[in-house]
Amino acid sequence: MATVDTGVHSLQIRRTVRATPSRVYRAWTEPAQVARWFAPNRDFQVVVHRLDVRPGGGYRIEMKHPDGSSHVAIGEYKELEENLRLTFSWRWEGAPMEDTLVTVEFTRLGDDTEVVLTHSRFTSESQRDEHSKGWTGCLTQLVDAFTAER
Repeated sequence: MATVDTGVHSLQIRRTVRATPSRVYRAWTEPAQVARWFAPNRDFQVVVHRLDVRPGGGYRIEMKHPDGSSHVAIGEYKELEENLRLTFSWRWEGAPMEDTLVTVEFTRLGDDTEVVLTHSRFTSESQRDEHSKGWTGCLTQLVDAFTAER
């Protein structure tokens, strides 16, 4: 099990998704699924350039805004436990940012899944707070994607 930094420069967000852990895990590991929700709001178009979901594999996910701006998240998968947990590094392409660490855990709650996202190793509170806003939006989009299916 990975050690998770729970200090002041970390964040944790919980959401309940109306789907099984295997379906929610696939939403994080299949390019077409990631493209449905991986942005802070519906204004963004998500382009999955790379999603090599294996330890040591990398990802490159672009979030394009209608105003022409673009944000590209890149990183490497560290640990994977199918349907249970993903751990990967995270940073913004082209930004002066150290790699941070994201752990996403999936726990069955009856017919639903609790998703717990922990993002750690931020170098400042402001960096953490900005990512908290982004992840809150992303996880809302994830929940909405499964709600729309029902």
